[in-house]
Amino acid sequence: MTYPKIKVTPPGPKAKKVVERDEAVISPSFGRAYPLVVESAQGNIVKDVDGNEFIDMNAGLAVCSVGHGHPKLKKAIKDQVDKFIHYSYTDFFYEDYVDLGEELSKILPIEGDKKIFYGNSGAEAIEAAMKASRWHTERQGYLAYIGSFHGRTMGAVSLTASKPYQRRKFSPLIPGVEHIFYPYCYRCPFNLECPSCGYACVDYIDEYLFHKYVAPEEVSMLLAEPIQGEGGYVVPPMGYFKKLKKLLDEYGILFAVDEVQSGVGRTGKWFAIEHFGVKPDIVTTAKGIAAGLPLGVMASKAEIQAWTPGGHASAFGGNPVSCAAAMAVL
Repeated sequence: MTYPKIKVTPPGPKAKKVVERDEAVISPSFGRAYPLVVESAQGNIVKDVDGNEFIDMNAGLAVCSVGHGHPKLKKAIKDQVDKFIHYSYTDFFYEDYVDLGEELSKILPIEGDKKIFYGNSGAEAIEAAMKASRWHTERQGYLAYIGSFHGRTMGAVSLTASKPYQRRKFSPLIPGVEHIFYPYCYRCPFNLECPSCGYACVDYIDEYLFHKYVAPEEVSMLLAEPIQGEGGYVVPPMGYFKKLKKLLDEYGILFAVDEVQSGVGRTGKWFAIEHFGVKPDIVTTAKGIAAGLPLGVMASKAEIQAWTPGGHASAFGGNPVSCAAAMAVL
């Protein structure tokens, strides 16, 4: 079968009307690339309100990890909706929350005992990681990468360095954030070649950053995308993260990975960091974990989340319907 199937030159009349209504009442902060107005979707095909059909190469912004309308996913969601839709885990308990935590603990690339916190999105997972790292280390600073994208909430956008418009007019952002070079060998900022460079981008952190203007004992964590997404889908050289982790361990800095886009099987392993043979201290993920329902995960070594009750919480995080969807995905 050949796609796309075009019945009306897009955007069609129905789509145009929806877009006009959107412009009247919805915030203009979304950067839409194309005026697609979705009516339905199944498998990898999406249909617009004018009857046009397309192969979905967007996957709901990398969220629909098992395609649209997977029968096992729909059954899990319906079964849970029939039982109850919401009860806040902040105040009480339900089994779905724990079931998912146990399943995630089996596949997370974190060494030793683990603790898991649920939010509603990738940005919330990043915010939780920022708070947990400060709580555990009693340090305030962060390291992140040029080209990175971690979200648009105030903490997450402070770590983001992808495009100026994502940060413009929001200063001052979270203090104590330093951005470093990502290991982008194709456009190496040092004009060197790997592996003969000896991973100069790691040496730069130690020999320049930590010896010139950033006190390493004030840095709580380094946050990295194992494969940089919005920055250009950049795959680091294989030895990079091993050398980086050794340096971070020397200074007591936590190694956190943002697996919001790269996690949940997208690279052929559960988490992209597994390709590099390194065990992170913190893992954040979202998007594909619940295949379309809101769920963010911040997982860490157990001791990192030894915070007191009330130190962090979410009324909706780990919603039972989202947990059921995530269990079906796994």
